[in-house]
Amino acid sequence: MTIPFYVAPEQLMKDRAEFAQKGIARGRSLLALTFAGGVLLVAENPSRSLHKISEIYDRIAFAGVGRYNEFDQLRVAGVRHADTKGYAFSRDDVDARALANLYAQFLGQVFTHEMKPLEVEILVAEVGRDDQPDQMFEIAYDGTISDRTGFAVLGGKNDEIGERMSSSWSSEWSLADAVRGAASALSGGERELIATDLEVGALRRGVERRAFRRVPSDELAEMLSSG
Repeated sequence: MTIPFYVAPEQLMKDRAEFAQKGIARGRSLLALTFAGGVLLVAENPSRSLHKISEIYDRIAFAGVGRYNEFDQLRVAGVRHADTKGYAFSRDDVDARALANLYAQFLGQVFTHEMKPLEVEILVAEVGRDDQPDQMFEIAYDGTISDRTGFAVLGGKNDEIGERMSSSWSSEWSLADAVRGAASALSGGERELIATDLEVGALRRGVERRAFRRVPSDELAEMLSSG
């Protein structure tokens, strides 16, 4: 009889965390922020068909970094859950907090019990209705959930981007101001991101249903050039 190879639980968790972190860090970054007109999501993504930013439900958006096939499966599961809950109960019962908690439970379960953790970080954002605040929840590869205020940075060089964003962000920004501010924070140094390098979506305040809008490249280019 062979004796199974023993690895201390602490070392196993550490190895899984390092594996997931390395995979996520290799990807391009994503930034979400609140502005006067709602919630803006901006990702460095030259692909026009593989989206990092998508609509989940009426006022809720999803964003992910890391392995595309893994976070896209999470997106699809979130859409199905939201549609089912909205149909069975009420559209008002579908909210970002509950969806983020489900994602956190699933990611935590995979991280703890599966050999390979998911190499993803995801964000669930909801634009507030009436006088309610906007909500942004960041969920890490191990199921850790964080409630973000103002802005959130996922993947890549998130610390550097966060520092640049914190020095310039304003909740009173217009959409164009927010796009330019996000593009500047994602660029950094001597890099300059242009419209075709970015994927941009916005949750518009005051829109009850289908608040999500994807900003097309031509409109994005005009915003970036007008600053």
